[in-house]
Amino acid sequence: MRIIITGAAGFIGSNLSRRLIGGHRVIGIDNFDPFYDRRIKERNLVGLKDHTNFRLYEADITDASEMERIFQEEKPDLVVHLAARAGVRPSIENPAGYAETNINGTISLLQAARKAGVRDFVFASSSSVYGNTKEVPFSESSFVDHPISPYAATKKAGELICHTYSHLYGMRIASLRFFTVYGRGQRPDLAIAKFTRMIDHDEEIPFYGDGTTERDYTYIDDILDGIQGAVRWLLEQKEGTHEVFNLGESHTTTLSDLVATIEKALGKKARIKRLPMQPGDVLRTFADVSKARKAFGYNPSTLLAGGVEAYIKWYRENSGTRY
Repeated sequence: MRIIITGAAGFIGSNLSRRLIGGHRVIGIDNFDPFYDRRIKERNLVGLKDHTNFRLYEADITDASEMERIFQEEKPDLVVHLAARAGVRPSIENPAGYAETNINGTISLLQAARKAGVRDFVFASSSSVYGNTKEVPFSESSFVDHPISPYAATKKAGELICHTYSHLYGMRIASLRFFTVYGRGQRPDLAIAKFTRMIDHDEEIPFYGDGTTERDYTYIDDILDGIQGAVRWLLEQKEGTHEVFNLGESHTTTLSDLVATIEKALGKKARIKRLPMQPGDVLRTFADVSKARKAFGYNPSTLLAGGVEAYIKWYRENSGTRY
Protein backbone atom coordinates (compact mmCIF):
# COMPACT_ATOMS: atom_id res chain seq x y z
CA MET A 1 0.00 0.00 0.00
CA ARG A 2 0.93 3.64 -0.44
CA ILE A 3 0.30 5.35 2.89
CA ILE A 4 0.43 9.05 3.73
CA ILE A 5 1.34 9.69 7.37
CA THR A 6 1.02 13.26 8.61
CA GLY A 7 3.18 14.22 11.55
CA ALA A 8 5.66 11.62 10.29
CA ALA A 9 8.65 13.17 12.07
CA GLY A 10 6.86 13.25 15.40
CA PHE A 11 6.69 10.72 18.21
CA ILE A 12 3.90 8.44 17.00
CA GLY A 13 4.37 9.18 13.30
CA SER A 14 8.04 8.22 13.18
CA ASN A 15 7.41 5.01 15.13
CA LEU A 16 4.53 4.10 12.81
CA SER A 17 6.59 4.91 9.71
CA ARG A 18 9.42 2.72 10.96
CA ARG A 19 7.02 -0.16 11.51
CA LEU A 20 5.38 0.13 8.07
CA ILE A 21 8.29 0.75 5.69
CA GLY A 22 9.20 -2.93 5.52
CA GLY A 23 6.08 -3.71 3.52
CA HIS A 24 4.57 -0.42 2.37
CA ARG A 25 5.45 2.84 0.64
CA VAL A 26 5.27 5.57 3.32
CA ILE A 27 4.84 9.21 2.33
CA GLY A 28 5.52 11.39 5.35
CA ILE A 29 4.31 14.96 5.80
CA ASP A 30 5.60 17.17 8.61
CA ASN A 31 6.02 20.92 9.00
CA PHE A 32 8.63 20.70 11.82
CA ASP A 33 6.56 23.00 14.01
CA PRO A 34 8.83 24.74 16.56
CA PHE A 35 6.68 23.50 19.49
CA TYR A 36 9.85 21.61 20.41
CA ASP A 37 13.41 21.45 19.09
CA ARG A 38 13.69 20.48 15.42
CA ARG A 39 16.72 18.32 16.23
CA ILE A 40 14.46 15.90 18.09
CA LYS A 41 12.38 15.33 14.96
CA GLU A 42 15.53 15.00 12.87
CA ARG A 43 16.69 12.30 15.28
CA ASN A 44 13.32 10.56 14.94
CA LEU A 45 13.92 10.31 11.19
CA VAL A 46 17.25 8.50 11.46
CA GLY A 47 16.90 5.27 9.50
CA LEU A 48 13.82 6.56 7.70
CA LYS A 49 14.94 9.41 5.46
CA ASP A 50 17.32 7.24 3.45
CA HIS A 51 14.99 4.24 3.18
CA THR A 52 13.81 3.44 -0.34
CA ASN A 53 10.21 3.04 0.87
CA PHE A 54 10.05 6.43 2.60
CA ARG A 55 9.64 9.94 1.25
CA LEU A 56 9.27 13.05 3.40
CA TYR A 57 7.57 16.29 2.45
CA GLU A 58 8.25 19.27 4.70
CA ALA A 59 4.86 20.92 4.34
CA ASP A 60 2.00 22.32 6.41
CA ILE A 61 -1.33 20.50 6.40
CA THR A 62 -3.17 23.84 6.39
CA ASP A 63 -1.73 24.56 2.93
CA ALA A 64 -4.63 23.09 0.96
CA SER A 65 -3.08 23.51 -2.48
CA GLU A 66 0.15 21.84 -1.39
CA MET A 67 -1.78 18.93 0.15
CA GLU A 68 -3.71 18.48 -3.08
CA ARG A 69 -0.47 18.54 -5.06
CA ILE A 70 1.13 15.89 -2.84
CA PHE A 71 -1.94 13.65 -2.98
CA GLN A 72 -2.19 13.93 -6.76
CA GLU A 73 1.51 13.17 -7.16
CA GLU A 74 1.75 10.29 -4.69
CA LYS A 75 -1.68 8.69 -5.26
CA PRO A 76 -1.97 7.15 -1.78
CA ASP A 77 -4.26 4.28 -0.84
CA LEU A 78 -4.62 5.34 2.79
CA VAL A 79 -4.09 8.35 5.07
CA VAL A 80 -3.08 8.18 8.73
CA HIS A 81 -3.54 11.72 10.02
CA LEU A 82 -1.42 12.22 13.16
CA ALA A 83 -0.29 15.83 12.69
CA ALA A 84 -1.71 18.35 15.15
CA ARG A 85 -0.91 21.19 17.45
CA ALA A 86 -0.48 19.26 20.66
CA GLY A 87 -0.88 20.11 24.31
CA VAL A 88 -3.82 21.08 26.48
CA ARG A 89 -2.26 24.00 28.36
CA PRO A 90 -0.74 25.80 25.32
CA SER A 91 -4.10 25.62 23.55
CA ILE A 92 -5.58 27.91 26.20
CA GLU A 93 -3.04 30.58 25.21
CA ASN A 94 -3.53 30.15 21.45
CA PRO A 95 -6.98 28.76 20.67
CA ALA A 96 -7.08 30.23 17.16
CA GLY A 97 -3.79 28.59 16.22
CA TYR A 98 -5.05 25.24 17.46
CA ALA A 99 -8.29 25.61 15.53
CA GLU A 100 -6.39 26.51 12.35
CA THR A 101 -4.15 23.44 12.46
CA ASN A 102 -6.38 20.85 14.06
CA ILE A 103 -9.66 21.72 12.36
CA ASN A 104 -8.77 23.46 9.09
CA GLY A 105 -5.75 21.21 8.60
CA THR A 106 -7.95 18.14 8.94
CA ILE A 107 -10.44 19.58 6.43
CA SER A 108 -7.57 20.29 4.03
CA LEU A 109 -6.46 16.65 4.20
CA LEU A 110 -9.96 15.25 3.84
CA GLN A 111 -10.51 17.44 0.78
CA ALA A 112 -7.20 16.37 -0.76
CA ALA A 113 -8.04 12.73 -0.07
CA ARG A 114 -11.51 13.07 -1.57
CA LYS A 115 -10.22 14.74 -4.73
CA ALA A 116 -7.54 12.06 -5.13
CA GLY A 117 -10.09 9.27 -4.73
CA VAL A 118 -8.73 8.07 -1.38
CA ARG A 119 -11.47 6.31 0.61
CA ASP A 120 -9.58 5.19 3.72
CA PHE A 121 -8.60 7.66 6.43
CA VAL A 122 -7.46 7.27 10.05
CA PHE A 123 -7.79 10.33 12.30
CA ALA A 124 -5.85 10.66 15.56
CA SER A 125 -8.26 12.00 18.14
CA SER A 126 -7.68 12.22 21.89
CA SER A 127 -9.01 11.07 25.24
CA SER A 128 -9.23 14.78 26.10
CA VAL A 129 -12.61 14.90 24.32
CA TYR A 130 -14.15 13.21 27.38
CA GLY A 131 -13.47 16.24 29.58
CA ASN A 132 -14.29 15.63 33.24
CA THR A 133 -17.00 13.08 32.61
CA LYS A 134 -17.94 11.12 35.72
CA GLU A 135 -18.69 7.95 33.76
CA VAL A 136 -15.72 5.56 33.98
CA PRO A 137 -14.26 3.79 32.17
CA PHE A 138 -14.73 6.13 29.21
CA SER A 139 -16.84 4.58 26.47
CA GLU A 140 -17.19 5.73 22.87
CA SER A 141 -20.92 6.07 23.56
CA SER A 142 -20.28 8.56 26.39
CA PHE A 143 -21.48 12.16 26.04
CA VAL A 144 -18.51 14.24 24.87
CA ASP A 145 -19.94 17.69 24.24
CA HIS A 146 -18.27 19.30 27.28
CA PRO A 147 -14.53 19.62 26.47
CA ILE A 148 -12.54 21.69 28.97
CA SER A 149 -9.73 22.95 26.71
CA PRO A 150 -9.51 24.35 23.17
CA TYR A 151 -7.29 21.37 22.25
CA ALA A 152 -10.04 18.95 23.27
CA ALA A 153 -12.63 20.98 21.38
CA THR A 154 -10.55 20.85 18.19
CA LYS A 155 -10.22 17.08 18.45
CA LYS A 156 -13.96 16.68 18.89
CA ALA A 157 -14.47 18.96 15.89
CA GLY A 158 -12.10 16.78 13.87
CA GLU A 159 -14.21 13.73 14.64
CA LEU A 160 -17.34 15.55 13.50
CA ILE A 161 -15.70 16.64 10.24
CA CYS A 162 -14.62 13.05 9.62
CA HIS A 163 -18.18 11.86 10.17
CA THR A 164 -19.44 14.48 7.71
CA TYR A 165 -17.00 13.43 4.97
CA SER A 166 -17.87 9.79 5.48
CA HIS A 167 -21.57 10.61 5.11
CA LEU A 168 -21.18 12.89 2.09
CA TYR A 169 -18.54 11.03 0.11
CA GLY A 170 -18.65 7.40 1.26
CA MET A 171 -15.21 7.53 2.86
CA ARG A 172 -14.18 4.85 5.35
CA ILE A 173 -12.84 6.65 8.42
CA ALA A 174 -11.72 5.56 11.87
CA SER A 175 -11.24 8.20 14.58
CA LEU A 176 -8.91 6.84 17.26
CA ARG A 177 -8.98 8.38 20.73
CA PHE A 178 -5.44 7.99 22.03
CA PHE A 179 -4.93 7.82 25.80
CA THR A 180 -1.65 9.38 27.07
CA VAL A 181 0.84 7.69 24.75
CA TYR A 182 4.44 7.20 25.94
CA GLY A 183 7.58 5.34 24.89
CA ARG A 184 10.71 5.70 22.78
CA GLY A 185 10.91 9.03 20.98
CA GLN A 186 8.30 10.63 23.24
CA ARG A 187 7.87 14.40 23.04
CA PRO A 188 10.05 16.13 25.65
CA ASP A 189 7.14 18.08 27.14
CA LEU A 190 5.12 14.98 28.09
CA ALA A 191 5.11 13.82 31.70
CA ILE A 192 7.11 10.59 31.53
CA ALA A 193 9.82 12.10 29.32
CA LYS A 194 9.97 15.31 31.33
CA PHE A 195 9.99 13.61 34.74
CA THR A 196 12.62 11.08 33.66
CA ARG A 197 14.92 13.81 32.39
CA MET A 198 14.45 16.08 35.40
CA ILE A 199 14.78 13.36 38.04
CA ASP A 200 17.89 12.06 36.28
CA HIS A 201 19.43 15.55 36.45
CA ASP A 202 18.30 16.21 40.04
CA GLU A 203 15.91 18.97 39.01
CA GLU A 204 12.60 19.70 40.71
CA ILE A 205 9.66 18.22 38.85
CA PRO A 206 6.39 20.18 38.56
CA PHE A 207 3.74 18.28 40.52
CA TYR A 208 0.27 19.64 39.84
CA GLY A 209 -2.42 19.06 42.45
CA ASP A 210 -2.36 16.54 45.28
CA GLY A 211 -1.14 13.57 43.23
CA THR A 212 -4.51 11.84 42.93
CA THR A 213 -5.20 12.75 39.29
CA GLU A 214 -5.23 9.60 37.17
CA ARG A 215 -4.15 8.80 33.63
CA ASP A 216 -4.47 5.77 31.40
CA TYR A 217 -0.89 5.53 30.10
CA THR A 218 -0.57 3.66 26.80
CA TYR A 219 2.71 2.28 25.47
CA ILE A 220 3.66 3.22 21.93
CA ASP A 221 3.69 -0.36 20.60
CA ASP A 222 0.11 -0.90 21.78
CA ILE A 223 -0.94 2.29 19.98
CA LEU A 224 0.78 1.13 16.78
CA ASP A 225 -1.01 -2.22 17.05
CA GLY A 226 -4.28 -0.33 17.43
CA ILE A 227 -3.65 1.84 14.37
CA GLN A 228 -2.83 -1.18 12.25
CA GLY A 229 -5.88 -2.99 13.57
CA ALA A 230 -8.09 -0.04 12.68
CA VAL A 231 -6.65 -0.02 9.15
CA ARG A 232 -7.45 -3.71 8.75
CA TRP A 233 -10.97 -3.03 9.98
CA LEU A 234 -11.42 -0.14 7.52
CA LEU A 235 -10.36 -2.24 4.57
CA GLU A 236 -12.99 -4.86 5.47
CA GLN A 237 -15.85 -2.35 5.32
CA LYS A 238 -17.99 -2.53 2.19
CA GLU A 239 -19.61 0.89 2.53
CA GLY A 240 -18.62 4.34 3.71
CA THR A 241 -18.44 4.46 7.49
CA HIS A 242 -17.11 6.48 10.40
CA GLU A 243 -16.43 4.85 13.76
CA VAL A 244 -14.72 6.06 16.90
CA PHE A 245 -12.44 3.75 18.90
CA ASN A 246 -10.64 4.19 22.21
CA LEU A 247 -6.99 3.12 22.22
CA GLY A 248 -5.76 2.95 25.80
CA GLU A 249 -4.25 0.49 28.25
CA SER A 250 -7.49 0.31 30.27
CA HIS A 251 -5.58 0.79 33.54
CA THR A 252 -5.24 4.00 35.55
CA THR A 253 -2.25 5.34 37.45
CA THR A 254 -2.19 8.29 39.84
CA LEU A 255 0.38 11.04 39.42
CA SER A 256 2.00 9.98 42.70
CA ASP A 257 2.30 6.37 41.53
CA LEU A 258 3.70 7.48 38.16
CA VAL A 259 6.50 9.39 39.89
CA ALA A 260 7.21 6.39 42.13
CA THR A 261 7.38 4.10 39.08
CA ILE A 262 9.89 6.38 37.35
CA GLU A 263 11.94 6.70 40.57
CA LYS A 264 12.17 2.92 40.86
CA ALA A 265 13.16 2.42 37.22
CA LEU A 266 15.77 5.20 37.36
CA GLY A 267 17.06 4.31 40.81
CA LYS A 268 16.81 7.97 41.85
CA LYS A 269 14.48 10.01 44.06
CA ALA A 270 12.45 12.91 42.71
CA ARG A 271 12.61 16.44 44.04
CA ILE A 272 9.03 17.70 43.88
CA LYS A 273 7.75 21.23 43.38
CA ARG A 274 4.06 21.26 44.33
CA LEU A 275 1.84 23.44 42.18
CA PRO A 276 -1.93 24.00 41.84
CA MET A 277 -3.97 22.12 39.26
CA GLN A 278 -3.75 23.74 35.83
CA PRO A 279 -6.72 24.99 33.80
CA GLY A 280 -7.77 22.48 31.15
CA ASP A 281 -6.31 19.44 32.92
CA VAL A 282 -8.80 16.63 33.45
CA LEU A 283 -9.03 14.69 36.71
CA ARG A 284 -8.76 11.25 35.13
CA THR A 285 -8.67 9.27 31.91
CA PHE A 286 -9.67 5.61 31.72
CA ALA A 287 -10.35 3.80 28.45
CA ASP A 288 -12.97 1.16 27.84
CA VAL A 289 -11.34 -0.65 24.90
CA SER A 290 -13.99 -3.33 24.40
CA LYS A 291 -15.20 -1.82 21.11
CA ALA A 292 -11.71 -1.90 19.56
CA ARG A 293 -11.13 -5.38 20.95
CA LYS A 294 -14.31 -6.66 19.33
CA ALA A 295 -13.79 -4.83 16.01
CA PHE A 296 -10.14 -5.64 15.33
CA GLY A 297 -8.69 -7.60 18.23
CA TYR A 298 -7.04 -4.70 20.04
CA ASN A 299 -5.24 -6.18 23.05
CA PRO A 300 -2.85 -3.81 24.85
CA SER A 301 -0.20 -5.81 26.66
CA THR A 302 2.36 -3.40 28.15
CA LEU A 303 1.66 -2.35 31.73
CA LEU A 304 3.14 0.90 33.00
CA ALA A 305 6.06 -0.54 34.98
CA GLY A 306 7.37 -2.49 31.99
CA GLY A 307 6.75 0.39 29.61
CA VAL A 308 8.58 2.88 31.82
CA GLU A 309 11.53 0.49 32.13
CA ALA A 310 11.65 0.18 28.32
CA TYR A 311 11.43 3.96 27.94
CA ILE A 312 14.24 4.58 30.43
CA LYS A 313 16.44 2.02 28.66
CA TRP A 314 15.85 3.95 25.41
CA TYR A 315 16.43 7.26 27.21
CA ARG A 316 19.80 6.12 28.55
CA GLU A 317 20.86 4.91 25.12
CA ASN A 318 19.87 8.21 23.48
CA SER A 319 20.58 10.90 26.08
CA GLY A 320 23.98 11.98 24.83
CA THR A 321 22.45 15.25 23.67
CA ARG A 322 20.12 17.25 25.90
CA TYR A 323 17.57 19.43 24.14
